[in-house]
Amino acid sequence: MPSPAEGAPLRITLLGGFRLAGAEGSVRIPAGSERLLAYVALRPGPVARSDVAENLWPGASEARAHASLRSALTRLRGAGCCPALDTGPAELALADGVAVDLHELRALARGLLDGTDAVRGAAEAIGTGEIDGLSRDLLPGWCDEWALREAEEWRQLRLHALEALAGHFAGARRYGHAVSAAGAAVRAEPLRESAHAALIRAHLAEGNQSEALRAFRSYRTLLRNELGLSPTPGLLGLVAGLRPDASRVDGHHAAVTWR
Repeated sequence: MPSPAEGAPLRITLLGGFRLAGAEGSVRIPAGSERLLAYVALRPGPVARSDVAENLWPGASEARAHASLRSALTRLRGAGCCPALDTGPAELALADGVAVDLHELRALARGLLDGTDAVRGAAEAIGTGEIDGLSRDLLPGWCDEWALREAEEWRQLRLHALEALAGHFAGARRYGHAVSAAGAAVRAEPLRESAHAALIRAHLAEGNQSEALRAFRSYRTLLRNELGLSPTPGLLGLVAGLRPDASRVDGHHAAVTWR
């Protein structure tokens, strides 16, 4: 894999796995240095060298951690990867022009939840690519404490964003996209009721009552089997109009068991 050329556009991928890419494709990263680039890329601005050293080498002394940081920077420089970083005496930051997929999708997710004009104005351009991005875990398989914290924060944000996106698509009558976004949230967290509610609403918006019932029954069974719980009244209310409440038998009303 090539090293990045001076001035070539660089992109760091954190969702679905770490990757540094330049104009000619993936860039080889020295062993152990991915963590350094990933840590800096997670931040929207400069980060103190002391913070990087403390979090990347938490069990080491301060002197040893800073020595390890200098070694990691030297390896990146030797591999030609330092164009991705601005290295100052006290801070590290991504170089100007380095794109990060997390920053782009995090801005989209927050815009969806805030209902900003910018996102509403770009609504027609949002499609399967954004759904796919919001479906990806942050740095999957990384066990560093800082990575796990960031991954959980991203998981919560993207789940809420996928649910909001499903509602947006349904309102715009883009029903296939609505089902896809809600389905991505369900796959990410199968026991999350709000994700199943978004999926049921998408089916109902399209007029697919049988699909809505099927989605409800599937979730109800999973919830009962996994946790011994029942759906909340709010979820029951979504499908209440799809089931018979009573049946007249011999002039009297008899409750019908719904399965």
